[in-house]
Amino acid sequence: MNKSKALLLLATFGVLATVPSVKADEWNQKTVFTFSGPVEVPGQVLPQGTYVFKLLDSPSNRHIVQVFNQDETKIFGTFLAIPDYRLKPSDKPLISFEERPVDSPEAIKAWFYPGRNYGHEFVYPKPRAVALAQQNNIPVPAMPAELAENTTKPAPTLGAPAVVAMTAAPLKAEKPTQEEVEVAEVFAVTADQADELPATASWMPLLGLAGLFSFATAGMLRLAAARAK
Repeated sequence: MNKSKALLLLATFGVLATVPSVKADEWNQKTVFTFSGPVEVPGQVLPQGTYVFKLLDSPSNRHIVQVFNQDETKIFGTFLAIPDYRLKPSDKPLISFEERPVDSPEAIKAWFYPGRNYGHEFVYPKPRAVALAQQNNIPVPAMPAELAENTTKPAPTLGAPAVVAMTAAPLKAEKPTQEEVEVAEVFAVTADQADELPATASWMPLLGLAGLFSFATAGMLRLAAARAK
C-alpha cells in the first residue's frame, strides 16, 4: 500500500471514530471532521481539533469550500476547489491527503461528501502547488500566488471581494516536471460535473414519470376526439 492510500485510510478511520459529531446537509454538504494533528489547507496550517467543512452558498459554483471552527463562530478560510472523481463513492465522509515529509503537517488534497462520485480537490497557491506536485509526482491545481492571502480573509458570501478575486483568477495545473498547463489538460472535468446528482440518484424514475405522462396525455386526447364526434 502506498503512502497516499494509507493516508486516505487514516482519514477515513478518523471520521469513523467521530461518527457522533459528523453532521451533513445535502445542499452545503456540511461535515464535521476531527483531526488528531495539524493539517495544511491552502494558505495556512490548521492545528489539531474539530472543524466544520461546507460549501459556500452559491448556486453557480459548487466547489468553493469554507472551513469553520466547531460551533461555526469563526471562519478559517474560503478555498477554491475543482471536481475530484472517485469511481466508487463512499458512504462516509472522506478526506484525502497529499504525501508529505514525516515531520510536516499533512496537506489536504480533497474532501468527499458521502454518496457522491465527485468531491472537492483544493486549489493551492502556485508555489505550494509546485512543491506538492514534485513531492507527490502528480499534477496539483494552482491559483496565482498573490491570491494566497484571499483564502484567509473573512468571506462569508459569494460577492465578497476575496471570493470574487479568486473565482475570476485563471487556474492552472502544476505538473511534477515543473510544467504549467491548463487545468482541463490534466483534470478532465466539466461544469456539468460540479452539480452531479448523488451516486444513489438516478434519472430512471424521471424517465418513467415522463413515459406515464405521455401515455396519460395521449389517452386524454383520444377521449376528447371521441367526444367531439
